[in-house]
Amino acid sequence: MKILNWLLVIVGICGLIGVRMFEDRIFYDPFLEYFHEANKNILFPGFEWGKLIVGHLFRFILNLGLSCLIIQCLFKNRQWTAQGALLITIIFVITFPIYLYCINDRFNIGYLFSFYMRRFVIQPLALLLIVPMFYYRKQLMERGK
Repeated sequence: MKILNWLLVIVGICGLIGVRMFEDRIFYDPFLEYFHEANKNILFPGFEWGKLIVGHLFRFILNLGLSCLIIQCLFKNRQWTAQGALLITIIFVITFPIYLYCINDRFNIGYLFSFYMRRFVIQPLALLLIVPMFYYRKQLMERGK
C-alpha cells in the first residue's frame, strides 16, 4: 500500500508539471507570452474576459485536485486534505480578484506585483507551504503520543 501512495504522489507531481508544461495548449491565457517576455514595455495583449476567467478557474480546479491527491497520499488524513483544499481555495479567492483588477488596470498597479499575483493564481504555490506544515504537524503529533 505504501508503494501505491508514493506512486500516486508521483502521479500528482507529474500532473502538476504537466499542467505547467502544456499550459499554452490547455488553457486560454493571452498573458503567458506577455509575462514570458519579462518586458514591461511589450504591448498589452487583447483578451476575452469570460474565456480568461473560465481558463483560470479550470486551471485552479486541476491544480487543486492534484494538490489534494498529493496531500492525501502523503498524510492519509482526509481532514488534513480538506484543510489543505480550504487553504488553497482561500488563497485563490483572495488573489484571483486582485489579479483580475491588475488586468483591468492594464498592470499599471505594478508589473512585478501583477506578475506575482498571477503566480499565486496559476501555480499551486500554497502546496509548497502546506506539505511542510502538515509534516511538522504530524511530527508533533507523533512526539505527543
